[in-house]
Amino acid sequence: MAAGPGRKLVLFRHAKSAWPDVPDHERPLARRGLAEAPMMGHWLRSAGCVPDRVLCSTARRARQTWQFAETGLGASPPVSYERGVYGASAAELLDLVRPAPAATRTLLVIGHDPGIKELALALAAAGPADDAHTGAVPAATLDRVRAKFPTAAIAVLEFTGPWSRLGPGRARITSFVTPRDVGARNAESRPR
Repeated sequence: MAAGPGRKLVLFRHAKSAWPDVPDHERPLARRGLAEAPMMGHWLRSAGCVPDRVLCSTARRARQTWQFAETGLGASPPVSYERGVYGASAAELLDLVRPAPAATRTLLVIGHDPGIKELALALAAAGPADDAHTGAVPAATLDRVRAKFPTAAIAVLEFTGPWSRLGPGRARITSFVTPRDVGARNAESRPR
């Protein structure tokens, strides 16, 4: 029996937020977040990670992250705003991901620290840097994710089989990028 189609789970931590005197759920993006969200949406497009569906926290900063990332992405996939993503643990996020429709090849989740980071680490299979046979992620990438998953960072995990079978150690991180990484790449590609 075949393992099933390849799928991508894209974990996107909301962009940098401001700290006005409002409830945490209502905090908006800061100026930096407003600039970084569309840049990361553009990166998703250029990296071939245009989602079929989006699962987004109901927190204002997450909703704004999607609004501005969608501009950079240049696509408008269906989006579900889920209160359960706000403050969710890795296990709770996984419970929200597993019911994704079978036709979904790429699912984007926009959420919060520490749940997004913990889910990436839980799902990722660890292995040596050159382990192409198992598809394991290089230990250096896992160390980088473990050290810090900054605002507007994105982890792309790939796996085969149905969403319902996704679990610990069953995926591999194929990309981990931060706004700083993307900004540096953009600066290097500009003509001088």
